[in-house]
Amino acid sequence: MRSKVEVLNPNISSWYHPDHLGVCPPYHTFLNGTRVHRNDTARFPYAAYHFYCSPGNGKYLEFPYTLCDPYSNPQPQEIMQILPNPVWGEFGYPTTPGEGWIGDPRTWELDVGRLSQSLYFYQDPGTTPVRRKWMSIDLGTEIFKDPDQVAEWTVCDFDIFVPK
Repeated sequence: MRSKVEVLNPNISSWYHPDHLGVCPPYHTFLNGTRVHRNDTARFPYAAYHFYCSPGNGKYLEFPYTLCDPYSNPQPQEIMQILPNPVWGEFGYPTTPGEGWIGDPRTWELDVGRLSQSLYFYQDPGTTPVRRKWMSIDLGTEIFKDPDQVAEWTVCDFDIFVPK
């Protein structure tokens, strides 16, 4: 199974809300370890997410759910799309719309590993916990459904820190 996390353009609004739970991950885990279910409308950070789709081979997916496109990869995939939000600031990510995009020349130190550990990814109940390995990092843009769109992405420096 392939897991993918995408940070989206801040001009896109969240599709998550209490009446559309099929595109929400079942849980959000805060940095302090507190886990909040998507039904908890007072505490779940709906605006932090844009879209979540479940892997097509999940045996016990929590209803309601949306399956990822089974045809775009040779193996089942799971996609999490996040938006600028204060909950991601703890990991170095933009917290408000417009940060980190065109016209914002700041340098960002992102704790990708810690973020990925806190995100919900599906696991069949009762199975041995999966040790996810992020074998590659894709940096760049992905254009969705608009063949006339032009995108520019610049990376000026890239360091990978591996803790012991």
